[in-house]
Amino acid sequence: MDNNVETVFTYRSYSPQDTEQLAAAIAAVSTAGLVIGLDGDLGAGKTAFSQGYARYLGVEDIVSSPTFTIIKEYKGRLPLYHMDVYRISFQEADELGLDEYFYGQGVCLVEWSSIIQELMPPRHMHIHMETTGLDERIITVTGIGEPYGELCRDLSQKWG
Repeated sequence: MDNNVETVFTYRSYSPQDTEQLAAAIAAVSTAGLVIGLDGDLGAGKTAFSQGYARYLGVEDIVSSPTFTIIKEYKGRLPLYHMDVYRISFQEADELGLDEYFYGQGVCLVEWSSIIQELMPPRHMHIHMETTGLDERIITVTGIGEPYGELCRDLSQKWG
């Protein structure tokens, strides 16, 4: 079986609370080494998702977008490495040594991950948030390889 088969789950969020429920469900099953790429247009809810995810991972600090620091580390049930690569070039990202984070003992949440797609691990979860109304979003969760495919299948069973 191909290790990088994609499994897709589509979630319709009608409110920030709905988005937080999805973040909570993913946080609940997160294990060390989980890598999540997060994309969507400005204002689609990436930071709100990240904040909910962190809260349900047991992070007590306020999670803000790390736009100017690129990587912020938080303590929770697992270490959380929150990255925002919006303002850096591929070359700069390549020099950050992201593999230490991606293959470490924590969880990585990468906002604007499409900018560094080639640097992302071959197996990871990708979440794309699309604005469809004032508070409405279509959130596409793609599991690339395992265990990410299994996570998507579980989400589908719960909310599909």
